[in-house]
Amino acid sequence: MTTDDVVRDDDGWRRLDRRTIGLTAVRCLGSAVVAGVPATFWVSRALPFWGALGVVLGAAAVFVGAAALIDRVRWTRTRYRVLPDRFELHKGIVVRSRRSLQRERIRTVDITASPLLRLFRVVRVDIGTGEQASGDTSPLLLNPVSRAEAESLRRTLLDRETTGEAVVTDDGTLSTFDLSWVRYAPMSFATPLLGAAAFGLTLQVAEWFGMQTDVVLWALRLLDDLPLVVAILLLVAVGLVIGVIASSALFVEMWWQYRLEREPGGTLRVRRGLLTTRSISVEERRLRGIEVVEPLGNRLAGAARIDAVATGMQRSRDEKADHKTLLPAAPRALASRIGAVVLREAVSPTDAVRLRSHPRAALGRRVRWALLAVAAVVLPLVVLGVTLTSVLTHAAWIAALVLLPVAVALAYEAYRGLGHGLSGDYLVTRHGAVRRTTVALQRSGVIGLTVRQSVFQRRRGLLTITATTAAGSQGYSAYDVAEHDGLAFAEQAVPGLLTPFLERVEN
Repeated sequence: MTTDDVVRDDDGWRRLDRRTIGLTAVRCLGSAVVAGVPATFWVSRALPFWGALGVVLGAAAVFVGAAALIDRVRWTRTRYRVLPDRFELHKGIVVRSRRSLQRERIRTVDITASPLLRLFRVVRVDIGTGEQASGDTSPLLLNPVSRAEAESLRRTLLDRETTGEAVVTDDGTLSTFDLSWVRYAPMSFATPLLGAAAFGLTLQVAEWFGMQTDVVLWALRLLDDLPLVVAILLLVAVGLVIGVIASSALFVEMWWQYRLEREPGGTLRVRRGLLTTRSISVEERRLRGIEVVEPLGNRLAGAARIDAVATGMQRSRDEKADHKTLLPAAPRALASRIGAVVLREAVSPTDAVRLRSHPRAALGRRVRWALLAVAAVVLPLVVLGVTLTSVLTHAAWIAALVLLPVAVALAYEAYRGLGHGLSGDYLVTRHGAVRRTTVALQRSGVIGLTVRQSVFQRRRGLLTITATTAAGSQGYSAYDVAEHDGLAFAEQAVPGLLTPFLERVEN
């Protein structure tokens, strides 16, 4: 189907792709199969097998037929059109919804195609204003339309006339996927969690068929001849191997065919995905900076991720479809280069300035937090060990022995990560140990400054400066800065904003 094949009315109204009915039928058939296999097993306990199979097949047929009929009605009641000044969408079966959105408010037109959508050669289009509220400000959804129609909508709705300013024309591909980046995927705390989840999924599937006890006994027989410590280490090793494979596979699925492009007119476009393909656009005129994200594992491996700090970007409910990531975990040098190219700077602002370190009092605060975190784990074990069993007492001192040096090391790493500075037109802040982030924020994009000082900070002459902005997470902070240094930094970053609240001491 081409754009010209889209069903249109005389007054410009368009309909969704006709293949939506078959798509819904296939999707529901898949759900029926997944639910029908364990259902047949359970029903066969009360009925003969063929009788149980007939009941389940009959229920599945009714379910699929009803879903297809409802989607047929939805298709006839859903229509949209693009006018010179606005985009309109009418939909609904029982409750009718009529949405009209000014085109100048449209910030995002994201295109997604799951494997099933790709099989039918259609896509889903999310049109949003980037506002985070619910209700009528939620993204408009067109699901499904042909890919040609989706691309036409994206170009039309994101087209911005440029008047008075010359447009820089260094368009083209900025970055593409490198298979070597996959090595950074297992360097995450998600890796052991994925391994544990695999064990849990195995037991869940076994429970569907009434075989959970058999699976557990089979595993125990395999480990029966091994010492307890060796058996535990073996299970941990197997879990880690599964986690490494799973995390690598997820990374490939998310970032395969990744391309970061700058399109004519000043739009950054990210395309990626193996099974589910995604296309995300960021208008450069909405860009207020970048965020360099370095989780602990990636940082040790010399990798970093680049996120956009931009206004009008919606927050995806699906973490696999993060709308702000411009570059996945990649070598740190490449991340620096991409950061500079995205911001049209010779050197990335996150690397162009030596950040000012914070007072030693900030280290003391982090060490105390680390000790409190260890105490929160150890003390309950001690209490339970005294009142219930000595086994928990041994668990308490083992936990303290393991957690204490780790917590203190993370506290020192968090202190080393603190920093702030100014790099040309950008305000730069850095913090974090487990997840270190360095933000370069345009000073012209700062709409407010917040100075916070707790009782404990006041005793040590520290404070936290937060730059408020309409972009990204709406606030970026320099934590535990010396009082004089922090206020001077804020005044220099956005001159005049804090001046009415400052008292100058005459020498």
